[in-house]
Amino acid sequence: MRTTRLLENRSDRIIAAAVVALVGVTVLGVAVWGGPGSTEADPNVAAGVDVQPSGSVAATAGGPSPSGVKPRPSTSATATPTKRPPSASPKTSRPRTPAGAKPDATNTGVRPGVQLAVVNGNVTFSTSGAVVEGKEFRGFVHVTGRNITFRNCLFRGGVATNNEFLLTTVRGTNTVVEDSEFAPAHPSARIDGIWAQNVSIYRANIHGSVDGVKTGSNVLIQDSFIHDLTWFASDPNQGGGETHNDGVQSLPGDTKLTLRHNTIDVSSLPAANAALQNAATEVRIENNWLDGGQCTLNFHPGNSSRLTSLYVVGNRFGRHSYYRCPILLSTQSSLAENSGNVWVDTNQPIPAPQQHN
Repeated sequence: MRTTRLLENRSDRIIAAAVVALVGVTVLGVAVWGGPGSTEADPNVAAGVDVQPSGSVAATAGGPSPSGVKPRPSTSATATPTKRPPSASPKTSRPRTPAGAKPDATNTGVRPGVQLAVVNGNVTFSTSGAVVEGKEFRGFVHVTGRNITFRNCLFRGGVATNNEFLLTTVRGTNTVVEDSEFAPAHPSARIDGIWAQNVSIYRANIHGSVDGVKTGSNVLIQDSFIHDLTWFASDPNQGGGETHNDGVQSLPGDTKLTLRHNTIDVSSLPAANAALQNAATEVRIENNWLDGGQCTLNFHPGNSSRLTSLYVVGNRFGRHSYYRCPILLSTQSSLAENSGNVWVDTNQPIPAPQQHN
């Protein structure tokens, strides 16, 4: 949990991203940042062309290993882009998680058999309606356009010198992420998985970052697997103390968050904060597998406001929260519905929420 850092830096991040987008080179709506480690703009990225940018390097060893996905091998430093056969319309996504099946590494992330073209450097996507498929991003990715879809992509990030996200969608509208994996190549206390706003995320495999997803407003996460986050004993965002890992974290002022049919498990960490640390209103948590944290779900506004329209329905809870506490409510919070929530091992109802600040 890095609430203080995000509240202080949210406007700075947006302004900084806008400045970078202006000073970067933009070709066909793709700006590749001109900072350290950046590459020149490549118009083929947004155009849906498979390309191995020049000067490619292998991801540094030591980061979380992607789940069975291999990048397309580079044959030379100046490989010629190879276009995909034209199609009449973009491919439509098909559900691949069987009804009722628990999301895990076998039914989330990049689909088996997909080859990935490596894209080096930090990239901004601004062309509305773009469909980005089959990429391995070895830099931090930003979205500023409307109706941009990422499908079968692997987000590895770069080396963080400031707080970073593998994918940032807060300046985009109606972004869609499908069948993609988020696994930082260079894990750091400064790297989270996704900074999400105005986005729908389906069948994502997210691991290796400090927080899985930081949310703004209008966020749907469905059929996804958030697990095995990385804990650090020293985090500059916590004054040098340990990281406060969250599977998903929303911030004060956010609204309309839905977590539907996901596995969010932070039980592998020595001191995780929560599977969901929530300060948003209009929240639906339904049909998930949830485990770990101090309390697994923590509803706390972070200010004096009252959290309303909170629905927790049909979830399965593990028993690995530190305080044996599936749900914690602040005194300013109440659940509009709390039904069908059970222990995963016995299928018996969980206890009533604890309530205190």
